[in-house]
Amino acid sequence: MSTKSLELVVSPSPPHFVGDGFRVHNFVPSAYKLDMKRMDPIIMLDYNSKYTFEPSLEPKGVGVHPHRGFETVTIAYKGQIEHHDSSGGGGVISEGDVQWMTAASGVLHKEFHEKEWSKKGGEFQMVQLWVNLPAKYKMSTPKYQALENYKMTRFPLENNAGEIEIIAGEYQGVSGTASTFTPLHLFNARIKEGANANFSFPNHFNTGLLVVEGSIKVNNSQEVATNHFVLMANDGEDFVVEATSDALVLVLSGEPINEPIASHGPFVMNTREEIVQAFEDYNNGKFGYLAD
Repeated sequence: MSTKSLELVVSPSPPHFVGDGFRVHNFVPSAYKLDMKRMDPIIMLDYNSKYTFEPSLEPKGVGVHPHRGFETVTIAYKGQIEHHDSSGGGGVISEGDVQWMTAASGVLHKEFHEKEWSKKGGEFQMVQLWVNLPAKYKMSTPKYQALENYKMTRFPLENNAGEIEIIAGEYQGVSGTASTFTPLHLFNARIKEGANANFSFPNHFNTGLLVVEGSIKVNNSQEVATNHFVLMANDGEDFVVEATSDALVLVLSGEPINEPIASHGPFVMNTREEIVQAFEDYNNGKFGYLAD
């Protein structure tokens, strides 16, 4: 076994609004060296840090827009989101739930604060990932996975020290419920103050940690505060996360696809010609129909 070292700690970028309901910090890509290739297959990580929305009769969000060539994964920590897409997928996610939309050959979708939640307002905290698809799957049929929190598999840490909630991939022989196109591990690690959790991923997997709540220490050395992102080096397999206060950590690790990336706005393909084709198909109505 070999130790995977910490390469970089990234502070949250200044937030900006996507639509009118998502106040996000961009960690991938970012102003640091976290471009689409460095965390491949995770090509985007937008973090809506905890923010209080006032009550509104008009739900905030993002109206109808297209995607092709990748998957969106939305993880709810606070608040409620309602999703609809042109392939028939949709639903509401609440605290702890996950929406996994495979855009693949192309969908239209929209996402808004859930109507009743919007009327009351409250704390809102979410992560959205874009997970790239290999070329052979980019034009596959779209699909949608609604992952309810109470159905997620969990691995209890020793001595009542917390638990690892497994969204995708595997931890200590326990598999998550999400299906993926390439090897990908996605966990919520809930660790009590003073306790630790051990992780092991192949050294060529791209690995990162987002501290959603609390604070941690990685490999008994580097302290990392709330709302910061940790990039792990590709130099080993094993590392340990200790909670210096009760912590919730999003753990991401995936095998890089290692294919060319051509992206423009809502489309992520392998060549510029495929991007042009995506725009043509969208303009010609080939992504289906979805009312705004």
